[in-house]
Formats: sequence, C-alpha cells, structure tokens
Amino acid sequence: MECRLCPLECGADRDTEKGICGTGNTLLVAKYGLHPYEEPCISGKHGSGTVFFSGCALRCAFCQNFDLSRAKQGKEITPAQLSAIFCELEERGAENINLVTASHFVPRLLRAFKIRRPKIPVVYNTHAYEKMEALRALDPYIDVWLPDLKFYSPKIAARYTGKPDYFDFASRAVAFMAERAPDFANGMMVSGCIVRHLVLPLCSDDSVKIVQWFKGLSSPAYLSLMGQYTPCGDIENLPELKRRITPREYKKVLTAALDAGIERLFAQELDSADKEFIPDFSEDTGTLF
Repeated sequence: MECRLCPLECGADRDTEKGICGTGNTLLVAKYGLHPYEEPCISGKHGSGTVFFSGCALRCAFCQNFDLSRAKQGKEITPAQLSAIFCELEERGAENINLVTASHFVPRLLRAFKIRRPKIPVVYNTHAYEKMEALRALDPYIDVWLPDLKFYSPKIAARYTGKPDYFDFASRAVAFMAERAPDFANGMMVSGCIVRHLVLPLCSDDSVKIVQWFKGLSSPAYLSLMGQYTPCGDIENLPELKRRITPREYKKVLTAALDAGIERLFAQELDSADKEFIPDFSEDTGTLF
C-alpha cells in the first residue's frame, strides 16, 4: 500500500521499501527511559517515560538526534513489544509515556494502544509536520500534545528542512492540538497542550512571528520558548547555525511573548544549551542521561 501518512505523501510501499522518513512498516525504537529534562510539569519528580523512535519525515539539518532522525540506529519491535515498553516505564515510576517523533508509525501505535492503553498520561511529542487524519486517529489515546512549532517563514523552512510548506501543515496541526484544555494533578500536566518553539541563530524575527501567531489562537495551550539550540547535525553548509543563540536573540522573543500578554509561558535559561542535556543513545548504557 502506498504510504500517505505524512504531508510528503511519498507513496512508498513500506512493506517492501523505506519511505522518505527512512523506515519501513516495522516500529523502530532507538532507546527509551526516564527523561528528567522536559518541562517541569512533564518530567516531574521521576522523569518522563520517553520512547525515542527512529526515522523522521521532516529531517531538520540541525537535528540534535541526527542519527535517529536518519534512521541510522534503532531496534525493530512489534506493537506488542511497544506495549510492553509502556508497562516497563510505568513500573519504573514514569510520570507519563512520552512518544518522540512517532508520526510515521501511527498505525502501529494504534495497535499498541489497543493491546494495552497506558494507565498514566500519554504525551505525543512531535515536529508538527502532520496530517490532520493522523492526529484525529490518535486523538482518543493522547492526553498531552507536545508539538514543536519550528518555522513561520517558508524560506527558512526550505533552507533547514527542504519543506517550504512546513507552516501550512504545522499551523493547522498545532491549532488542533492547542484546543486541548489543560488539567493538572500534583503539579503534573495530565491533559492539555504545550507548544514548543526553539529559537535559532539569526531567526529571532521569525520566532516573533510564531509568538504572534500563537497569541492569535486564543487557545488554552501553554507556550514553551526554548533557548537550548546547540550546533548539531549536518550544518557544514549552514554557517549561521554553527553557534548558539545570543542572550539578545532570546530576550527579543521572550519580550515579544510577554508584551503579547502570554501568561501560560515556559522560559528557559540559556545555560541549557549544552550537549549534556542531549540524551545518550548508545547501546552501552541503560539510561538516557
């Protein structure tokens, strides 16, 4: 069957070949474990039970999980085995089940949920380059939406991902996810949406447009402005991405959010821009950090 899961609609028969996402039809998981460095209401005391899937349709040049997004590592598992991972993370005290970049495996995710739905909240952690059909199929099983709204400008999106239509799809996806009303229990988000945005070098004007667009949603969602950009990935021909952002760049975007009256806001210290906060995906360790 020709794959039409994501906006690229590459048409690959993933039973016999790989799609643009770099994967076939079998779930490919790079690593899973407890993640202490998400937003406080996601990681909590014990950590977010995070499952990192391999492959990605968006393929940002600066991806901090470059080998994963290019499907260079990962173990093939079945939906039943994924369901067992959910159970293991629950037993280890995870605050939630956090699915990172799983949009190219939606049919397999649905099978895993039908085998056993987690007893703790499920977080869908996505680049937001999604089709509405996939999101609606997942909606009954997701408690917290965690989209990363990356670019407003088609030119910037094309330069860093090759997809000038990024915002066209991502804005619709985020608007849908941002409708989820927030709910908390003991300081943990158990339902709702946090829209993330990573500020990039020389892109603060684009970030301000993202902030203004988000304000216009008038949604109950939270906005998380991330200053953690660290040079990674395939940026040899992108010289502007070979440095971290400056305090001035981040302050410009944060000030725009505050001036817009956005109160449900997470801000980040710039010392979080360190590779020590990037998970360890090696097979030599049983933990992410």
